[in-house]
Parts: sequence; structure tokens; C-alpha cells
Amino acid sequence: MKGIGLLIKIIIAIVLGIAIGSFSNEWWIQLFATFNGLFGNFLGFVIPLIILGFIAPGIGSMGRGAGKLLGLTGAIAYTSTISAGVLAFIMAKSIYPTLLSGQSLKAFSDPSEGLSKAFFEVEMAPLMGVMTALLLSFVIGLGIASIKGDTLLRFTEEFRDIIHLVIEKVIIPLLPFHIFGIFANMTYAGQVSTILSVFAKVFVMIVILHILYLTVQYTVAGTLSKQNPFSMLKRMLPAYFTALGTQSSAATIPVTLKHTKTLKVRDRVADFTVPLLANIHLSGSTITLVSCALAVMFLQGDTATFSAVFPFILMLGVTMVAAPGVPGGAVMAAIGLLESMLGFGPTMVSLMIALYLAQDSLGTACNVTGDGAITSITNSLSKNKNHTETEQVEAL
Repeated sequence: MKGIGLLIKIIIAIVLGIAIGSFSNEWWIQLFATFNGLFGNFLGFVIPLIILGFIAPGIGSMGRGAGKLLGLTGAIAYTSTISAGVLAFIMAKSIYPTLLSGQSLKAFSDPSEGLSKAFFEVEMAPLMGVMTALLLSFVIGLGIASIKGDTLLRFTEEFRDIIHLVIEKVIIPLLPFHIFGIFANMTYAGQVSTILSVFAKVFVMIVILHILYLTVQYTVAGTLSKQNPFSMLKRMLPAYFTALGTQSSAATIPVTLKHTKTLKVRDRVADFTVPLLANIHLSGSTITLVSCALAVMFLQGDTATFSAVFPFILMLGVTMVAAPGVPGGAVMAAIGLLESMLGFGPTMVSLMIALYLAQDSLGTACNVTGDGAITSITNSLSKNKNHTETEQVEAL
């Protein structure tokens, strides 16, 4: 199973869950529900640690070095990520009432009421709340950047490495079993046909949004650099397809960097911005997360208003900073916000994970391909400025 990608494992888990859930008795379904309960509680325990482990070292390390170029790149990347989330919200609000018409998990306020319960539960209380973890991450990260504290930065980076291992060695390998249990339970409860229908429809909408947003990004980049945007996009296709396979922006950095340099950007700018953007520019992942979250809310019967979702999008752009270079890192970082800001319960979170991970590679591919456009835009905007930024990058 080691040679099988996560997406294939998830597909196998869904198929097996549906198959076994269709003929299993109540005892087996409760056994699966028990595992899901334990795993879900562990996930709840780890979420604040994930936020602290990702954001504190991310902000601390980004606060050093290239001064104005860092600020310019960060501002453009954050604006791009937030704009992607707003686009996804507008499209989902416009299309879902027709696309997902007549579909619902159950006529319950909580979909989990239709599912079998676990044999027992083990409470795993998190060390702190989600907002506490966010605030503490900002305080530590900004503090590290201000005092240039190498010791504390190394500590937070080592803590991030530990959390990275927890995700890579524990959470990600167990996710297919978790999704298997969810789908077996939903099949037993008679809910699975709705979910599969949603998977297909949301998947198609997300792919269209990714293509549309990349077209917008490269149109802006091409206009500023006086190049053909479609030619620029074509040159970045190797990075796109590499990301489809790796499902990791970090793992795709060498390919992204090589092909970004073909977009007529200065080497020193590309060498600085591409690794940075791999951690902070997540437009594709944001489109996927917002689209999937609104689909799950629609299934539950919740009304998603812009005033409720926009703060979630704003925080999402920060929370995913320095998300680990492993499949599913973005959704792991977002779970705390889904629970605290959008009111997601355990079943909704599980559906969100399944929906997101089934399309994770496409979101990552959109992220890294967009990094080329953001680098080109940054290069164009900084070209006529004083070369202080270039000298600072050279000193790194």
C-alpha cells in the first residue's frame, strides 16, 4: 500500500465503505464509529498544536530578510488567496441552489443524528482553544521577527517538524480508515447517494473555478510584463502536472522555480519569491476549501452569508501559512476555523476532509501554477524601484 497515492487510497476507502456499509450489521458499523470517534477526538486535540506549529515559525521566518520585496510579495499573495475565496463563495452561492437542489443529509439540525453511535468515547481535551492558538502563534511569530530570536525560531521550527511527523505518520495514514468508517456509516444510514452526487458536482465546479482563476492571474501578469498570458500559462504546465502527482507545493518548488524563470523574471526575484509563495499563496486550496465547506453547509441546510464566511476566508489565508508540504496540510490547518467560525461538527468535518482530499492535488496544482503569475507580477511592480530589494535578496 506504500506505493499507492493518497487519492487512490481515499477512493478505495470510499468504495469499500459503501460496499461494506450496504450489508454490515449494526455491531460492525458501531465498531467503525468507535474508531472514527477516537480518531476525531485525537484530531481535535492536535488542531491547536497544528496551528501553533505552522503559523509561529512561518511568521517568524518570513519577518526576516528581503524587506520591501517580502512585503510586496506577501501582500499580492494574500490578496490573491482572499480573492480566490471570495470568487468561490460567489460562485457557490449562485450555483449551489440549482446544482444541489433537493439534496440534504437528513432533515436533522445535526446530520450525525442519523448515524450509528460508538461503543465508547475517550475524551481528549485540547490544550487550548483555536483562537487562543491563533493569537499565541501571532504573538510568538511577530516576536521572533522583531527580536530576531534564533533560539526561539529554532525551537518553533523543531516543534513544527514534530507536528509535521504527527500529520505525515499518524493522521494522513489513518485518514483513509476514517473516511472508510464515515462512508460505511452513511451507507448504513441511507445517506451515501447524496454525498456521491455532491462529490461529482462540486468536483466539476472546482476544476472550472481553478481554470478561471489561473486565467485571471496570468492575464494580470501578462498585461504588466507585456507577454501573452496563455503562452506564460503554457510554460508553467510542467509545474502544474508535477504538483498533481506530489500533492505538495514544497515538493514542487524546484520545478516551479525552473519554469517561473522562463517568464522573463529576474533570477534573484524568482529565487526569493517562489519558495516563499509555496507557503503563503494558496488560491487553489482556498477555492477548494470554500467550495467544499459551502457544499457541506448546504447539505446540512445552513444558510451561508457573506458576513459569516468572509472572516473565515480572511483567517484561512493566514492559518494556512506554512502548512506542511504533505497531502491534506491545508485542510488540517483549516479544521479549527471550520469548527470555531462556521460551526462544523464532527460529521461535517469528516465530510469536509473527504471532499477536500479527493480534490487536494488539483488545489495544489492551481497554487503552484499561480505562483508563477504572482512572481511575474511582483517582478513587474518592483522593476522600476530602487534596487535595494535586490541587494537584500542577494544577501540572504
